[in-house]
Amino acid sequence: QGQLVESGGGFVQPGGSLRLSCTASGRTFRNTGVGWFRRSPAKEREFVGGMNGSGSTNYASSAKGRFTIARDNARNTVSLQLTSLTPEDTGVYYCATCPRCIWSSLPQARNYDEWGLGTQVTVSS
Repeated sequence: QGQLVESGGGFVQPGGSLRLSCTASGRTFRNTGVGWFRRSPAKEREFVGGMNGSGSTNYASSAKGRFTIARDNARNTVSLQLTSLTPEDTGVYYCATCPRCIWSSLPQARNYDEWGLGTQVTVSS
């Protein structure tokens, strides 16, 4: 098994942006689904968005139009661009891999086999 490492979290004011990265070592993201989830004290772990091995993306309704997932096969990295952030976006963001995910199965956490340790995003004025 490989290792997933998230980075790019931090503190940002409402309306701001952050770019999170998920880097894999010991495995490749090529042709593998990757999803982003988040957890906050007020909410259980929730799906944010994901991309399957074919490149199709699926976003939670709260993320549509604000967040964008991109894959860089050369760097073996998947990014999550966060824009128009609100305090409700605060939480620990995790990336995870889903080798067999189709578009419709990306939101289900049970389909993912490896998880990173997360990166904290705090949105506050």
